[in-house]
Amino acid sequence: MTTISIRLPDSLHKMAKNIASEDHVSMNQFIASAVAEKISALTTEKYLGERAERASAEKFRAALAAVPSTAPEEFDRR
Repeated sequence: MTTISIRLPDSLHKMAKNIASEDHVSMNQFIASAVAEKISALTTEKYLGERAERASAEKFRAALAAVPSTAPEEFDRR
């Protein structure tokens, strides 16, 4: 495990400390979770962007054409 030192504005530190306390976790755990969430969001965005670049309108239309034309189930009509 790596130790890092970061500088936070006092207001951000106070809010993070309060939220960590409310969640009954340490500041280290809270900050590690926050970093993990950010990494997850960025890698997901990158993955979806790469997938979008490979997208094909023609293949999308072909997939839609294969969907049967039926009325939706009752629970989907709301």
